[in-house]
Amino acid sequence: MLDAVVVGAGPNGLTAAVELARRGFSVAVFEARDTVGGGARTEELTLPGFRHDPCSAAHPLGVNSPAFRAMPLDRYGLEWLHPELPMAHPFRDGSAAVLARSVAETAASFGPRDAGAYRRLIDPFLTRWDTLLHDFMSLPLSALPRDPVTLARFGLVGLPPSTLLMRRFRDERARTLFAGLVAHVIAPLGGLATSAVGLVFALAAHARGWPVARGGSQSLSDALAAYLQDLGGAIHTDYEVKRLDDLPPARAYVFDTSPTALARIAGLGGYYAGFRYGPGVFKIDYALDGPVPWTAPEARRAGTVQVGGDSAEIGAALRAVSREGRAPERPFLITVQPGVADPTRAPEGKHVFWAYGHVPHGWTGDLTDAVERQLERFAPGFRDRVLARATAGPPELAARNANYVGGDIASGAASGLQLLLRPKLSLFPYTTPHPAVFVCSSATPPGPGVHGMPGHNAAKAVWRRLRQEP
Repeated sequence: MLDAVVVGAGPNGLTAAVELARRGFSVAVFEARDTVGGGARTEELTLPGFRHDPCSAAHPLGVNSPAFRAMPLDRYGLEWLHPELPMAHPFRDGSAAVLARSVAETAASFGPRDAGAYRRLIDPFLTRWDTLLHDFMSLPLSALPRDPVTLARFGLVGLPPSTLLMRRFRDERARTLFAGLVAHVIAPLGGLATSAVGLVFALAAHARGWPVARGGSQSLSDALAAYLQDLGGAIHTDYEVKRLDDLPPARAYVFDTSPTALARIAGLGGYYAGFRYGPGVFKIDYALDGPVPWTAPEARRAGTVQVGGDSAEIGAALRAVSREGRAPERPFLITVQPGVADPTRAPEGKHVFWAYGHVPHGWTGDLTDAVERQLERFAPGFRDRVLARATAGPPELAARNANYVGGDIASGAASGLQLLLRPKLSLFPYTTPHPAVFVCSSATPPGPGVHGMPGHNAAKAVWRRLRQEP
């Protein structure tokens, strides 16, 4: 009998398996796809030699993750590559606000009226960043806070809606960049704790940047898998699990799956019936004949580029998707250009480019024209650089990754109380009514992103249970 079986070989499932194997437990991972990775994969989606990331591409939370930083992943081929600028947000006049490694450079890009306000917002938390991030990502009760005072101060600033925090800024440049940071969780700007979302992304950039993994996001997953195997863990791919009886006997079963899939496989009935799935995304991977022709010079040097006219336009796009159930005419776009830091991703002189916009849950339309019209506003001539494109709306994303129900890449709506308390209102979110079954996916705290912390936190709950047993 194994000590633990993990279902799903995404970053969270692999992290949970590694944490258990490091503590001497026997572990096996079962993955339905033919490769490990989940949301951190790399494939040739368009043309030969163009290596695209089907989901995650830039990794501000990955390079900062307490779980990943405690592992020797560099020995297994993981190398973080940093663009000159972590992120830029271009404007129609050819200028841009930037999220730089330097707080001063970032503040200066907002203009003199908001530079001081930004520094006052960021500085108190940046000096305590590692401890704050560990405490923030270990909530709820998987670990006692190391610095409860700083965590409480962060909560006072982060729990209110981002619309309130943005009132600190007098000009549109700072408000627009911050609105874009919040929009990464695909939730309305006025939601609970959305200020914390924007702050975490900004602080992550100042602390360690927004890098890409050399060769693609698959490098992170492959490093986790290789480390697990060196620890004695086993990985089985092309193995779809439909019920617990499909798995070998084990003392614990840990699911890196959606809550509804877990309930179906483990026979938990309607235990997660109240879990809400959020909006989907429409994603396009491009093979380009050259770099994106951004009008703003700063955008040409940034790994990630946010595309949205101003904070009002971004807010309108989010409302259209979340509340009105329609695709926006001018979608807010998150784009990544890995070649700025990693020229190995495409043939010499060519580039891969990654962009997605938000759409309603389960939407079946085609957003390609709207995406490219939006890109042309800030990068005239973009279409002329396109050699090939691979599009994926909610149905295609869900077919690639069963955790993306209805195209929801956050594995559950990141809005309201569900942003903080996932997948149920519980202080023990990683356990289930079945004493041997646990959940470790992005549907659990601290939520979506490639950082492995749901797997890390769930592994703690598992080994505590296993050590209590005879």
